[in-house]
Amino acid sequence: MKVLFVCLGNTCRSPMAEAVLNHIIVKEQLSNWSTDSAGLRDWNVGLQPQGRAQQLLNQHGLKTQHLSRIITVQDFYDFDYIFGMDESNLQELECMAARLQPAPACRIELLGSYLGRKQDEIIPDPYFSQGMGSFHAVYLQINESCERFVEQQLK
Repeated sequence: MKVLFVCLGNTCRSPMAEAVLNHIIVKEQLSNWSTDSAGLRDWNVGLQPQGRAQQLLNQHGLKTQHLSRIITVQDFYDFDYIFGMDESNLQELECMAARLQPAPACRIELLGSYLGRKQDEIIPDPYFSQGMGSFHAVYLQINESCERFVEQQLK
């Protein structure tokens, strides 16, 4: 199972989701699983995740060595699941995939859809928020979504 998380700049939500799923993979001993994250824009390519994202991950005992990258055509063929964080990410990913030949087999979904609560499907971008409050809320959504995704896959 190969999972890719995507957000706009690959600096907050998607690297946080990558770190969370990596933690679950280790905890559940899912040796045949891997994860990565990417952005739809090249603003942060080569940079570490945003400082508040790293701080939040550290508070939860999670680490990341991720350096931001932009999504590639090959990602659509290499990953089983590609998760967008919001409707804009999802729409852009679906448009990119629709132009590819042959059609990729990956599933493109909203990560938050695994919560089963329509009001929480969108994982909002905390980048422009003040302080840590939005980062905490996003972390909780990501963590629960990843746990439910893994549970569903292991059934």
